[in-house]
Amino acid sequence: MGHKEKSKERKEKRLQEISLLRTIPYADHQRWWSKETIAVVTGGNRGIGFEISRQLADHGVTVILTSRDASVGVESIKVLQEGGIQDVACHQLDILDTSSINQFCEWLKENYGGLDILVNNAGVNFNFGSDNSVENAKLVIETNYYGTKRMIQAMIPLMKSSSAGGRIVNVSSRLGRLNGKRNRLENEALREQLSDEESLSEEVIDGMVSTFLQQVEDGSWKSGGWPPTFTDYSVSKLAVNSYTRFMAKKLSERPDGEKIYINSYCPGWVKTALTGYAGSVSVEDGADSGVWLSLLPDQAITGKFFAERREINF
Repeated sequence: MGHKEKSKERKEKRLQEISLLRTIPYADHQRWWSKETIAVVTGGNRGIGFEISRQLADHGVTVILTSRDASVGVESIKVLQEGGIQDVACHQLDILDTSSINQFCEWLKENYGGLDILVNNAGVNFNFGSDNSVENAKLVIETNYYGTKRMIQAMIPLMKSSSAGGRIVNVSSRLGRLNGKRNRLENEALREQLSDEESLSEEVIDGMVSTFLQQVEDGSWKSGGWPPTFTDYSVSKLAVNSYTRFMAKKLSERPDGEKIYINSYCPGWVKTALTGYAGSVSVEDGADSGVWLSLLPDQAITGKFFAERREINF
């Protein structure tokens, strides 16, 4: 059996283990949450976001599912309610639109007093199969990176104080790893900057995506040392992973009772609209690590990257 086959077999075995783990209920001493615990899931109207919303609500968390199209959000929670899940609400939210985010913040504060869990799931991808067009690079970066960043900045002041700490989970991708064997960033100077946790800053990350978009505009991006496949999507997720590490360090300075733990994870190549339904992972398995990270009991894990409930290197 070749390396590729062995790797596939290991992954399938791990996903089977996770499916089994999902059937085991949390013990009472592990459950730091209750019906009063509020989770916000962006892009929760379909795919991984919808499944994360369903699983969190199934665990007894009150879920606010957000959708760019308000009517689609309403239809989504009807589906959940028909399935027996009641503690779920929806609200319009466009993470590209600052006024939409501000309106959502006001509504959230007024109706729920804030939140405990934020799952940044909303994202876009325009490349499928062997395509590698950067035609939509600006929208991909604006949504996947800047949209995620806007939500984090807007939600942090609304995070409720608690001994368990607030949770932020960023849905990301292995395609955005610094140290992946395939599809890696080949620009050594930039790799070094992004690898140095001590000097990593928002300016460095923003500078990277600005440079990429400038090279897309002037047509020089192919020689820029960027990841060779799904380039715009990979750069956007590399930025998300880097920002996760940067924010973890920044948030770690908060006092006890106001701690916020932030992590990112790769759901795998899931059968959703984002992959053109060509993925190999079920939506239930794809959502699992996001739910698991949202509910981690009594463990101050932050600034890490996960896949299949295991930490992997950035």
